[in-house]
Amino acid sequence: MSDKKVDHEWKKRAQEEKEKLAQQGMPPEAAEKPSFPLIVSSFTVQALIAMGDIQNPATGQQESDLDAAKFSIDMLQVLADKTQGNLTDEEDNMLQNALYDLRMRYVDASS
Repeated sequence: MSDKKVDHEWKKRAQEEKEKLAQQGMPPEAAEKPSFPLIVSSFTVQALIAMGDIQNPATGQQESDLDAAKFSIDMLQVLADKTQGNLTDEEDNMLQNALYDLRMRYVDASS
């Protein structure tokens, strides 16, 4: 006779994380299913927050940190370099479009 041990604290933390993601506009299933588009979106959102294009969900403020924005853009470029030839056309287009858009926004923000 084995009694099942349930980690209620872990369940509570997982539920809180899902609720937090929902408040940030991210579907709860995103936390459960890592994917290439999610990686690209994550770095894109980080760059947009750093450029002040969207509100920082942690502070509720629009902030400008061009060094952080450049870092996120550079991370996407590393991803593009390291996955070259291994992406579907859709994934490659998504990544290239994100890089182009972020670079143009960065130029505008830094002038």
